[in-house]
Amino acid sequence: MQWQTVGSPPFLAPLYWRAALKRKITGTALPEQGLRCRVSVNPKAVAAYRKVCGFADSAVLPATYPHILAFGLQMQLLTAKSFPFPLLGLIHLSNRIRIHRPLGGISDLFIGVHAQNLKPHAKGATFDLVTTVEDSLGLLWEAESRMLCRGVKLEGAASDEAQSPPTQVSEVSRWKAPADIGRRYARVSGDYNPIHLSALTAKLFGFPQAIAHGLWNKARTLAALGEHLPAANIEINVEFKKPVRLPSEVTLWASAPGSSGEFVLKGAGDIEHMVGKWQPIA
Repeated sequence: MQWQTVGSPPFLAPLYWRAALKRKITGTALPEQGLRCRVSVNPKAVAAYRKVCGFADSAVLPATYPHILAFGLQMQLLTAKSFPFPLLGLIHLSNRIRIHRPLGGISDLFIGVHAQNLKPHAKGATFDLVTTVEDSLGLLWEAESRMLCRGVKLEGAASDEAQSPPTQVSEVSRWKAPADIGRRYARVSGDYNPIHLSALTAKLFGFPQAIAHGLWNKARTLAALGEHLPAANIEINVEFKKPVRLPSEVTLWASAPGSSGEFVLKGAGDIEHMVGKWQPIA
């Protein structure tokens, strides 16, 4: 892997323009290059994120917040000329984060992003978007988001590694996903994907209504679980199932507090939106 260090987090507007112009698959190999950048944590931005995602005030960053710090770099990587797949149309299948140490007392961080693990899938191909966050002591947090690009033809058999739904769970919380949550989350995350913003823009991409961001669903779930989970040495894995159409109401079911457990986010008619589990880092 070759690394390019960027002087500051990229400005998003030109990257969105680049994403809008690229609609074709241009290859079947991931670039062997990653991006790195130093970022500063802005307390006002963290407070706005907490409000949208339901996190209580704390001296420790929300477990999902490093995604927000890395978003500009991820956009730069995924809209680069060398990247073979168009950003618009990528589907977020699953997300795993690992918190190695508590995310407290943090101001400056070093973020790295790269793509790896290209594999055939029944509907195209998947790859992992990998994000690492380091502080002065070393690796602090890391994530893998599995993305699907439809229509890619790769050699080999497609593997299916679906997580089975949890069994020993009880209702923990329920909340409404309001019609404007996609726009509100976009303002704090920078993720203005049209499928999340309004029914009108979602219809352009084949969705009857706007759908909630997968990472908002995960963040809102972790906010609701609160003290349920350890603050560090934890891996939290989710699979996104059926999208949460806006507006709607969802219910969170989870196992008892502890070092490991499972959860599921359900909608009307017991539809599964997201299944997940947490466990100590192996």
